[in-house]
Amino acid sequence: MWGRLYFAVQAIAGSAWWVAVFASPFVREATLGSLDPMAVAILDIPLFVGMSALAALGWRIAAVAATAWTIFVTVGLAIFATLTSEAGWGVLLMVAAAVGSSVALSLMVIGRAPTEWIAARRPFAFRVADARAATSAHLAATAVQIVIFWGLFLGVLPLALTFFEQRWALAAPFPPFAAAAGLVLLLAASALGLWSAASMSSKGAGTPLPTAMPNRLVVAGPYRFVRNPMAIAGITQGFAVGLILSSWLVVAYAIAGSLLWNFVVRPLEEADLEARFGDEFRRYRASVRCWWPRFTGASAGDRGRNRSLAAPAREPLSRR
Repeated sequence: MWGRLYFAVQAIAGSAWWVAVFASPFVREATLGSLDPMAVAILDIPLFVGMSALAALGWRIAAVAATAWTIFVTVGLAIFATLTSEAGWGVLLMVAAAVGSSVALSLMVIGRAPTEWIAARRPFAFRVADARAATSAHLAATAVQIVIFWGLFLGVLPLALTFFEQRWALAAPFPPFAAAAGLVLLLAASALGLWSAASMSSKGAGTPLPTAMPNRLVVAGPYRFVRNPMAIAGITQGFAVGLILSSWLVVAYAIAGSLLWNFVVRPLEEADLEARFGDEFRRYRASVRCWWPRFTGASAGDRGRNRSLAAPAREPLSRR
């Protein structure tokens, strides 16, 4: 139902956009640049609007066609915008449509978004680290992971987004204090991330990554106060980098990452943790918040840590 509903909304939105393209020079220039709207409309109206409407009626082949065309247009428009610095807003709209169409197609074909399938396969599958390795080896592996992931997600990708934001003429002014505020946030969030990673590796005989999870229950360090300090650190770091680079696309990237983690990754992880630890995890989840730290009193994390010292080696209560 949700997939068909999405394609219905997309068909209506596509129709409204084409009306606006022909009625408003501003919309036409912002989304198509110097492209001839008549030439684009000849293919886009039947393949985007028409196929979306048929997909809304339940035609799976139409959903496939609409999704394939949307992805094709997104790639082509992105290349055009990069070469000409035109149609930047059109690229953003098509990126959103490509993601939405892909998810809606999955809902229509297999009845769900393929999150469980992705999480069950390398390199995303949950696996426990080698318990025989020394703590120093786990700390070293964690350090390598931090260098790679921070370099990619806080360096390469934000710089790429900033480049495209400038190239597609999408940049917006930021307050003069934004960069300084971003630097303070970045340092604080990085400290939290390092503390979380060190706690996970030194206490859990593993690494923060799901491909080499700790072998022991870990509720030490910042995990005593909040269930997912590493996720909080990563999201805040991304937001801070956006402020430093004065890039609203990077800020949006951080927000999108937080939504993806909260609504896609976290439910899978918590279901796995509940299956493994049962009432112990449920007590921890009830006592320690996911996003908002609680510092007063003896935390459930402390009580869980005391219980875990005598427990056999198991997968961690919190992996973030």
